[in-house]
Amino acid sequence: MEPETKPKKRIVLKIFLAIVFIVILACGVLFTIKVAPNYINHDITDKTNLVLNYSNVTGRMKQDLIIDENNVVYLSLNDIKNYYDNHIYYDEQYNQIVTSSQTKLAVLKIDEKQMTVNGKNVQIKSPAIIKNNIYYVPISEMEEIYNIKITRADNKVIIESLDRKLTTATTKKKSDVKYKATLFSRTLEKIDEGDKVVIAESEANSLPKGWVRVRTKNGNLGYMESRKLNEYVIEREDAVYEKQIDEKISIAWEYFSEYAKAPDNTGIVYDGVNVVSPSFFTLKLENTNKDKLTVLDVVSQAKVVENVADEGQNYIKWAHNNGYKVWAKVSNETLTTTIDEFSCIINDYKLREMIIKDIITYTKKYDLDGINIDFEYMYQKDSDAFSKFIIELAPQLKEMGIVLSVDVTAPNGGENWSLCYDRNLIGEVADYIVFMGYDQYGTSVIGSTSGYNWLKNNINNFLTYEEVPSEKLILGLPFYTKLWQTKDGTTIKGTAIPMSNVNNSIPSNATKEWLEDLQQYYVQYEQGGYVYKMWIEDEESFAKKMKLVKDYNLAGAAYWRKGFESKSVWKIIKENLDM
Repeated sequence: MEPETKPKKRIVLKIFLAIVFIVILACGVLFTIKVAPNYINHDITDKTNLVLNYSNVTGRMKQDLIIDENNVVYLSLNDIKNYYDNHIYYDEQYNQIVTSSQTKLAVLKIDEKQMTVNGKNVQIKSPAIIKNNIYYVPISEMEEIYNIKITRADNKVIIESLDRKLTTATTKKKSDVKYKATLFSRTLEKIDEGDKVVIAESEANSLPKGWVRVRTKNGNLGYMESRKLNEYVIEREDAVYEKQIDEKISIAWEYFSEYAKAPDNTGIVYDGVNVVSPSFFTLKLENTNKDKLTVLDVVSQAKVVENVADEGQNYIKWAHNNGYKVWAKVSNETLTTTIDEFSCIINDYKLREMIIKDIITYTKKYDLDGINIDFEYMYQKDSDAFSKFIIELAPQLKEMGIVLSVDVTAPNGGENWSLCYDRNLIGEVADYIVFMGYDQYGTSVIGSTSGYNWLKNNINNFLTYEEVPSEKLILGLPFYTKLWQTKDGTTIKGTAIPMSNVNNSIPSNATKEWLEDLQQYYVQYEQGGYVYKMWIEDEESFAKKMKLVKDYNLAGAAYWRKGFESKSVWKIIKENLDM
C-alpha cells in the first residue's frame, strides 16, 4: 500500500503549495493595490503652485496665478472671491475693483499704481489689471488688507492667514516628509535636524496614531512621525474680535426731529438700558421732479445732515457718564416722492463714499460708540446697492472699534418695504441686525402693531431662512400701539398711541378681549359715528414679546421709542435680559 500513499501525499503537498502561492500572490496584489497609490506623484510641476495655509489649491483655482516683472503676485477676482472676499466686485462705472476684509476697504483703479485703503491713498508696485477679459488683483500688495503673509519657495506661493492659529515644531533629527501618513509612501521632502515645520490643522482622530500633518518651509504638505518632532510652540492664536458689550444689548431709541434738540437728561438715569440711539443724523432728500436722474442731480443730496449741537454733545456726555454706549441713528427718511433720488445715490459708489465719509467724520467728532443705520423704503432692485453700502461702511467702522447695527423690516412684506434688504448678507457683515418688530400693518389693512405670532414667525424666518445668527439679531419692540378709526368698514386713519397713554385713549366702559394668538388685548367701541379699534400694547403683551429674546437666545432688544413707555416695562426688560 505504501507506493500508492506517496503519490497521494505529493498531490496534497502540491495543492497546499499552490494555495499558499495563491494566498501570497493575492496578498501581494492587495498590498500593491492599497500601497501603490501612496507612491503616485500628483504634483503639478508645469505652473506655480498656490498654497493657502494648509492646502495646495492649484488644481482648484479658477485661473492660474500670475507673477509680473515686479515679482508681484496676482490672483483673479474670482479666486479672491472664492478664498478671501466673497463680496469683491468690479465697478464698471468707475473702472475699479472694490474689496474688503474685517477692518479694511480697498479700492483699486484698473491700471493705476495706487489704491485707497479706508479712504487713504497707498502707492503700489503693480496695479489691478485686465487680462483676457479677466480681472486680476495684485494680492502681494494687499497683505495688510486681507491680514495675510505671502512667501515664495521653489515653484510655490504660500499665503498664510495671520488671523488663524499657528503651531510650529522642530525636528529631532533628519526626517522624511511623507505623501501619506504611513512609512509605505512616497517621500515629498527630506528635512534636516533642527528644521522648523508648521503643524497643519487636522480634524480630530483623522490621522493614524503617531502621525502629524505638516507644512515645510518649502510649502510641501505631508506627514511626519510625531516622535521625530519636539519643541511644539503656539506662535499665534486664532484672532478674536472682542465685543463692545458682553451682556445682552438693550437699546433705547431716542427720537427728536430736525427741528428739535436732544433732551436734557441731567440727573436722569435710564434703568434697564446699556445703549442709547439718538436720531442725530439724516440723509436729507428732496424731490427733483425729474424722470431720469443723474449723479449731478443728486450729488448735493449725498450728504448726512447732523442735528447734534450743544444739546446733543451734552447728551453724549450724560450717556457716557452713566455707562451707556451711544449708537447714533442715521436715517434716510425716504418718501414716495424721494425714493428715486435715494436710488440714484445708493447705486453710485462715489456718492455712497461721500455718505460714509460723513458718517466717519461725525463718529470721530462726537466720540460715538456705534452707528445705527435706519434706511427704509427702498426699491427692491436696490437691495444689492444697499448691501454694498453696508459692506463698504462696516470695515472702516470696525477698524475704529465702532459698532455697526442695521435696522430692517420683517422678511415677509412688500417689495419696497421688505424685499429691499438682503438680511443674510447684512447679518454677516454688520455687527448686529435689528428686526423692527412693529408696524405689522400699514394703512390699507388694519391690525396689531406687533402680534406675538407674527413676531415669533418672523424671528424663525430670520434664524432659519435668512440664516442670521441669533447672537447678531436684536429684537425691536414698540412702546406704542395704534388707534384705528373706521367708518362703514373703511379705515379713516391710524393714530400712534404711547403705551403710557393707552388707558386714557379708550372709554372706561370699553370691554377688553384677550387674543391668545396675538398675546394681547383687543378693544373695539363706537364713538361719534365711527368705530374705533385697538390692539393694545401693555405690560402683559410686552412681557410675552420680551421673553422671545431669551427663548431664542437673541443678542438683545431695542425699543421705539424712549418716552412712550410705561414705567413698569423696565422691570420686565431687566428680568428678561438678566441685567
